[in-house]
Amino acid sequence: MPDLPRIRIALTPTQIVKRPHLDALLGVDLWIKRDDATGGAEAGNKVRKLEWLLGDAMSREADTIITCGGLQSNHARATALCCAALGLGCVLLLRVDDPANTQLPLTGNVLIDRIAGAEIRFVSREEYARRAKVMEGVAAELRAAGRRPYVVPEGGSNGRGSLGYVECMREVAEQAGTGRPFDVAVVACGSGGTAAGVALGAARHGVAKRVHAMAVCDDSAYFDGVVARILAEARALDPKLADAAPLVIDDRFKGPAYAVSTPAQRQTMVRVARAGGIVLDPVYTGKAMHGLARAVERGDIARGSRVLFIHTGGLPGLLAQGDAFESELA
Repeated sequence: MPDLPRIRIALTPTQIVKRPHLDALLGVDLWIKRDDATGGAEAGNKVRKLEWLLGDAMSREADTIITCGGLQSNHARATALCCAALGLGCVLLLRVDDPANTQLPLTGNVLIDRIAGAEIRFVSREEYARRAKVMEGVAAELRAAGRRPYVVPEGGSNGRGSLGYVECMREVAEQAGTGRPFDVAVVACGSGGTAAGVALGAARHGVAKRVHAMAVCDDSAYFDGVVARILAEARALDPKLADAAPLVIDDRFKGPAYAVSTPAQRQTMVRVARAGGIVLDPVYTGKAMHGLARAVERGDIARGSRVLFIHTGGLPGLLAQGDAFESELA
């Protein structure tokens, strides 16, 4: 890896686990990388990215981190907790339908954001569409007040953040030893950085022949552009990252909207929990696992394939949506 600032936050290496009953349920040779266990309440894929992003921030003597996400953002929660651990201030811009309604829920990620002491500001959907400029505006405001802000992009998804998943694939290669590569690595895709890092790392370390990223919002054309940008940024930081594994971004199973799941997706989540003790979330991993199941049914991923599923966490998001599961729990 390049000699760049990094702060060790994640509890790694995370395990790769086997649940034989899930093989029968899904029709593949499934292995699960437990990146839902990269820490305590901050756990999930975002922590690997924040190691590099907050390392850069602290090398620049920043004292406040600015970032953004949906109201129940896993990334915002992880950032808030990591900032608290490092003694950094944290400003979260959270997307809501009505910014004039200042009532914050005491559930899920938002509850943890508040416990961690993050400053929460609501932004409208229109403002979120130009989130980079909005965050730079907040940074200018903080600089005028004598503070030293550092902006972390949505999901920690830029070239620097993606290095966390290049490193994760090196970790997988060490755990897998000299065995044959996985036929495919499957991961949820919400802001593109994890998928980009997995594709770069899978090629660099011989982990998987290809990567299947399950979009949880937007569409494949949008993510093609986002991932291309992140790949270019990562290669500029580490010229050894010349190639990426073939990457398919699948937008057919994203559900009605970001953070909104279908009954079929929730049913898959319940089946996976009951067959293998693996708890998924309705925003990211539940959609990704459901997409994997459907991709096998459609023949996009061959039955019997050796599959690495990257569990990116998100438990607090599940706990904020308990009522949606009532009909699936009979």
